[in-house]
Amino acid sequence: MTTGLLAATAGLGLGLSLIVAIGAQNAFVLRQGLRLEHVTAVVVICAVSDAVLILAGVAGNSWLSTRLPDAITAIRLAGAAFLLGYAVLAARRALRPASIAVETGGLRTGLVATVVTCLALTWLNPHVYLDTVLLLGSVADSRGGSRWWFAAGAAVGSLIWFSALGYGARLLRPLFARPSAWRVLDALIAVVMAALGVGLLASAL
Repeated sequence: MTTGLLAATAGLGLGLSLIVAIGAQNAFVLRQGLRLEHVTAVVVICAVSDAVLILAGVAGNSWLSTRLPDAITAIRLAGAAFLLGYAVLAARRALRPASIAVETGGLRTGLVATVVTCLALTWLNPHVYLDTVLLLGSVADSRGGSRWWFAAGAAVGSLIWFSALGYGARLLRPLFARPSAWRVLDALIAVVMAALGVGLLASAL
């Protein structure tokens, strides 16, 4: 195996290890997949966003933290506010199961609203910057001339994961034909997002 392919494989492994953990973005992709709602748009946005952030990290991951340290705090505060707000919405859905659209004929979220939410969950999440820009970028730099192969592997890992999560979720659709399952899912989403939001708020203060 060539040095470039070894670097790409390493990037694929690290990229997957960073994004597979349950988080706000993954929870949103899972829910969209279960609802069969704008899945392609969500998968594309998440995968492309990750690729852009990974490339930005490889190109110069240390610039922001060294020259604009206050920007990290601002990003964390904005992300915490968004995550806590989304947690409240998920909790409301869990407490009001009648408002949850389980079948395709139920109330659906528009494409624009879905895209905006997906973009916010991606670009207002400080963990994304810490993982892709700072961590992946710094590891890629250690690969020297193979750093772009490493970045490509990490980007492919993101595409594989989000595609599997978004399109594979439909296999669980029979389980979520029951409103009680949606209540549990939304309750878990609310807890995850609230925990992430509180953690980010604490780290910013």
